Amino acid sequence: MTTTTAPLADARALGLAHYAARGVLEHVLARHGSTFQQQIVLRAAVTADTPQTPDQLVTQVRGSLKADPADIHATLDELLAKQLLVVDGAHLRPTHAGRELLAAIGAETAPLTARVWGGIPAEDLAAAGRVLALVTERANAELAALTA
Repeated sequence: MTTTTAPLADARALGLAHYAARGVLEHVLARHGSTFQQQIVLRAAVTADTPQTPDQLVTQVRGSLKADPADIHATLDELLAKQLLVVDGAHLRPTHAGRELLAAIGAETAPLTARVWGGIPAEDLAAAGRVLALVTERANAELAALTA
């Protein structure tokens, strides 16, 4: 009888999982003429409780992606040029087209996501969630210490 042991989670396994899932998303985004960072920024604007200023959006996205603020500002400019965001005084608001794009991407990725995540036992997802939250917290603390 052969027994196999599941590999231990580590930085490499996390990275491989991230890039595999991101690859699926980026394939869908490319069909819509969008990039990963554009989708993240647009989603932040759409899901905000109140309209955000450009600086507020940059801060929020930077907290998630750890991207250079200049790159995020460039992404805001791209979304404005595509008319997915519009300037409203000091704030940026998603347009109808921006909301429709996110809805279309969501509809297209939903069955893919279901196949990737489907069948994983709830207790495994809960354990993975706890581990990923702890890794995120620790990595954010290390990054803060490095950039302080």
